Amino acid sequence: MRTVLAVATMSLLLSGCGDRSVVPERDATGPSPTLPEPRSSLIPTVQVATAVGWPDGTTPAPANGLAVNAFATGLEHPRWIYVLPNGDVLVAESNAPPKPEDGKGIKGWFMKRAMKKAGAAVPSANRITLLRDADGDGRAEVRTAFLVNVNSPFGMALVGDAFYVAASDALLRYPYPEGATALTGTAETIVELPAGPLNHHWTKNVIASPDGRHLYVTVGSNSNVAENGIDKEKDRAAILEVDPAARRYRVFASGLRNPNGLAWIPETRVLWTVVNERDEIGSDLVPDYLTSVRDGGFYGWPYSYYGAHVDERVKPPRPELVAQAISPDYALGAHVAALGLVWSAGNRLPARYADGMFIGEHGSWNRKPPSGYKVVFIPFSNGAPAGEPQDVLTGFLDQRGQARGRPVGVAIDKAGALLVADDVGNAIWRVSARRDR
Repeated sequence: MRTVLAVATMSLLLSGCGDRSVVPERDATGPSPTLPEPRSSLIPTVQVATAVGWPDGTTPAPANGLAVNAFATGLEHPRWIYVLPNGDVLVAESNAPPKPEDGKGIKGWFMKRAMKKAGAAVPSANRITLLRDADGDGRAEVRTAFLVNVNSPFGMALVGDAFYVAASDALLRYPYPEGATALTGTAETIVELPAGPLNHHWTKNVIASPDGRHLYVTVGSNSNVAENGIDKEKDRAAILEVDPAARRYRVFASGLRNPNGLAWIPETRVLWTVVNERDEIGSDLVPDYLTSVRDGGFYGWPYSYYGAHVDERVKPPRPELVAQAISPDYALGAHVAALGLVWSAGNRLPARYADGMFIGEHGSWNRKPPSGYKVVFIPFSNGAPAGEPQDVLTGFLDQRGQARGRPVGVAIDKAGALLVADDVGNAIWRVSARRDR
């Protein structure tokens, strides 16, 4: 009875608790965001958008000069996209694996309930689906199961005839015959990845180096700010560099709470990532970010954020690590949940999108009012961000604040359009240049 009362009390408190943002959106983005004092409390700010899906005949809203259509619908929680050289589009239909040690206690119970409300509690299809637009009309008329029974697949990469999949617990390799619509070969485990019964941030992304000799894999933290113990964070909150020939990895960069999207800028050969920063210290902290990634770089988590801004919740402190912490290149705004990332090369959208990064922002739960729930473009100049975020695709929240969709992975298709995975709308949206008649 006490447990029931405690849960009911927590639910009532959480439903109306928390602070509100006071930092203007423009000041929360860019190379030097405004960082107010943290607002820590026993009960965090919670505002979860209820997942409702898209009413028939509706789509997200494209920016001026753009058009959008459904490339594919009726998918099962599509998270990530990869475009093969022949133009086939691969979609990871995936969700979290079983995590029996994650989310225990009253707070954990509430968070599971909140994730269910947000549409994030559906079973994982554990499948990669191939979509083919054979007639070039911008809609996939071929759909086949490319790969099945993979443990929560996410990132994908093709190097020669080797197809790599970052599952929740391992980097796998399969033989890929050119033009295949399904893989039938046996999986090889290249390296096991940090996972286990906790596996708090389960998504693992992968990208190949420009020469194909190495693979880079993202691994999120096992907690918000190491509250489960720093021993649970071995090789996590990091980007790993994998040598597939030797079947081993090393930590390439660390202190990145939950990195997801990865992209190379070909001219500079610099690796970039988007990172979800920590929660529960206010609606304006901490901005998620886009940053270049240095070999051996440490980016602060969990001890500090944006360089030397110490997180007092983390004990014991590590001032010597804080002194080494690298400030990110570009803030995207607090709690936007930046996941998808793709460099602009090859797109045939209007000229303003010629040089920069497209980013899928999945949307907040720890902020009032909500942030994210859109796709944005960050313009670049000379290999670095150079301008304010530009909305590309919006309308994922309806007028009542319900989530019709939530953008995740983004990719450029062979015809130069932008593809967006929507894991609540169960669709892949295709954004192209508008052609007025």
